[in-house]
Amino acid sequence: MNNLAGVLDSQGKYEKAEPMYRRTLAISEKVLEVEHPDTLTTMNNFVGVVGHQGKYQEAELIYRRTLAISEKVFEVEHPDTLTTMNNLARVLERQSKYEEAELMYRQTLTTSEKVLGEEYPSTLTSIANLVSIYRN
Repeated sequence: MNNLAGVLDSQGKYEKAEPMYRRTLAISEKVLEVEHPDTLTTMNNFVGVVGHQGKYQEAELIYRRTLAISEKVFEVEHPDTLTTMNNLARVLERQSKYEEAELMYRQTLTTSEKVLGEEYPSTLTSIANLVSIYRN
């Protein structure tokens, strides 16, 4: 079901993908537990679809929950945690919460430079995202 939701997501069929991800997440949380890495992956997939539909307030809440769990499971310096931080910052930016988004982008960039290096692709993405804040 998660794979089918992923196909629908990649096709831009977000309204069809969302209930599948929602169901997959509920099952994953029950069977694997909330702190399982696969559950976190499903959370990130689900919240991406929510955000693509412009449901930014809901996406923000889910990203905050996902980030808290990811920090507990993987720690702050793990690449998956950094991706979640970046995605949360993007949702904050889309809600015009520029100061909070900037702080999150800066934290992501600083940690990414430290852990992954200055030339790592996701570090460069963090730089580009921080620059995008200044355009707004």
